[in-house]
Amino acid sequence: MIRGSPTVNSTATSTSLSHSTHFKFSSHRKFIALSSTKSKTNCKTWKSISVRASSNEKDNETEYNEASRTQKQSLSLEDVNPVGLGRKSRQIFDEVWRKFSGLGQISRTTRADDKEAFDALLIREGPMCEFAIPGAQNTTVLVVGGTSRIGRIVVRKLMLRGYTVKALVRKADQEVIDSLPRLVEIVIGDVGDPSTLKAAVEGCNKIIYCATARSAITGDLFRVDHQGVSNLTKAFQDYNNKLAQLRAGKSSKSKLLLAKFKSPNSLNGWEIRKGTYFQDAVASKYDAGMDAKFEFTETGDAVFSGYVFTRGGYVELSKKLSLPLGYTLDRYEGLVLSVGGNGRSYVLILEAGPSADTTQSKFYFARISTKVGYCRVRVPFSSFRPVKPDDPLLDPFLVHTLTLRFEPRRQRPVEGPAGTKQDLRSFKLILEYIKALPTGQETDFVLVSCTGLGVEPNRREQVLKAKRAGEDLLRRSGLGYTIIRPGPLKEEPGGQCALIFDQGNRISQSISCADVADICVKALHDSTARNKSFDVCYEYVAEQGRELYELVAHLPDKANNYLTPALSVLEKNT
Repeated sequence: MIRGSPTVNSTATSTSLSHSTHFKFSSHRKFIALSSTKSKTNCKTWKSISVRASSNEKDNETEYNEASRTQKQSLSLEDVNPVGLGRKSRQIFDEVWRKFSGLGQISRTTRADDKEAFDALLIREGPMCEFAIPGAQNTTVLVVGGTSRIGRIVVRKLMLRGYTVKALVRKADQEVIDSLPRLVEIVIGDVGDPSTLKAAVEGCNKIIYCATARSAITGDLFRVDHQGVSNLTKAFQDYNNKLAQLRAGKSSKSKLLLAKFKSPNSLNGWEIRKGTYFQDAVASKYDAGMDAKFEFTETGDAVFSGYVFTRGGYVELSKKLSLPLGYTLDRYEGLVLSVGGNGRSYVLILEAGPSADTTQSKFYFARISTKVGYCRVRVPFSSFRPVKPDDPLLDPFLVHTLTLRFEPRRQRPVEGPAGTKQDLRSFKLILEYIKALPTGQETDFVLVSCTGLGVEPNRREQVLKAKRAGEDLLRRSGLGYTIIRPGPLKEEPGGQCALIFDQGNRISQSISCADVADICVKALHDSTARNKSFDVCYEYVAEQGRELYELVAHLPDKANNYLTPALSVLEKNT
């Protein structure tokens, strides 16, 4: 992964093309070698027949002479012509290869009645076992949108690599059944209906979401791209929590509850403080008043509200954390807050150090934004910065105090009715809960989104709005995620071009469905893909000033781990 430039891109392109050419030629040589080998095999077979015929001659010379006369009569110039012999050997090889390919075909339409056991042997232990991935046989993947342009390729790639595959479909008509491999378990359900998703996630370890709305109708977009992602993440989390209860322990995907505001007693231990960034003499000159309160209302809400009119002033809500015995925050990768209010931004501060001696504590901050109404805010520990630049990076193991601070500076007006005046010095924050997000090494949920390129201009805004809403829900779910935004899709073989991986919605080229499917499968066990969103397309030379981070990768070699170096330099939790 390097910083792209026109010079680097040109060289990279030529390198990629040379690799592709080499691959094609080497494949051709392999084919010729196989044909030649087969021809030699046929010669050996012919010789063995001749030996057996000579043996029979000793037993019955008359029969041998008759056979010889018949053979001489049937021979022609074409039979002894080297060109003819070569043509026959190729025909024999083609026939054998056709039969072998038929055995490797995993389509339902070319199956006999009952060959599940043989199919499993062929895919997991037969000629295609070289594609197998360690751990795949113990992993069940749910593919949502298994009949889509990308999904149908994803399903077959998973099967070839030894995964157990489930496919969620809305209708199990004959056309759908015939389009899926025989060993795929078909589950009927609708991502817009949460009650139908329990059976779909049962027994699954990972999810690849390839479904897209079939129309630009707002309701359809919301049901599939937005609410569908939300429903499936909740069903998957519920299933993991159920497993954890059966195992009498916590699921590795369960969030750790730090605070839940459901009663007046839940407010105990929280302290309100007021302060200013200026010295006392300056603060007194600009002191216009500030106040804050934290109360549990009659409607059952825990509300932190107030105002800050003093220049450079702030108010904050703080509490010393009390974790369950045996739990430390270094086992988690961040925090998630479920909040509501009037859309103000806040500063989240973590105090870390020896809890017995707070004088040695160090402070770390991260700015968070909320929306009008309710939302969930995900804050990874990696986003916290030390208040003093010379302090070391945050060590979650040492965190002992959490603080929420409101300050009037850097506040921006939020969307509201036209003509409505907003006082950015006042705030209202409704708190539901604060949880720690579990850490992990691998992705739990792969979501195929889009960049908006290739979508009709008159429906692009609606599509992107629904897609981005679904992405946002997945990021805040607590599951390990990988969000892939491919350029315009092409129906062509994969592995023919180098790929560019980027963040920032700057790509402009297309990509094949097969390449996107390959990225989905590789992301399942790649730790660098966890909690990352990225755009991907074919390599191209970017305009000056719009250079991209890029990777020149040759895909046909299945041993080529192009994804890890490509994603290792990209930002997480994006």
